[in-house]
Amino acid sequence: MAFTGKYQLESHENFEAFMKAVGVPDDEVEKGKDIKSISEIHQDGKDFKVTVTAGTKVILYSFTVGEECELETFTGDRAKTVVQMDGNKLTAFVKGIESVTELDGDTISNTLSFNGIVYKRISRRIS
Repeated sequence: MAFTGKYQLESHENFEAFMKAVGVPDDEVEKGKDIKSISEIHQDGKDFKVTVTAGTKVILYSFTVGEECELETFTGDRAKTVVQMDGNKLTAFVKGIESVTELDGDTISNTLSFNGIVYKRISRRIS
């Protein structure tokens, strides 16, 4: 099942606690808590290009499954990681954060864990 598509954030749990734990300033947490981000994903085999638009902020990144890449963290830092894929699940570890993204039909769930704090995002395909 291909990840390619445009997805809008439908719901999220534990946003504020997670963002504060990873070092996002309080004013940024406050601004971001109600934004319904849009993620555009293009998958070509093991190659991914992702554009995330959250309000006025746009984050672009690309990676090839199994190869080292550089991703932007929530605090704006860049960090190297290797994204792994197992069926319809992508997993990465970036600066102490474990990210598991799973595609199920038209729904993407992204679960992020840091020091025992779990943040879950659910997005639905809009095109």
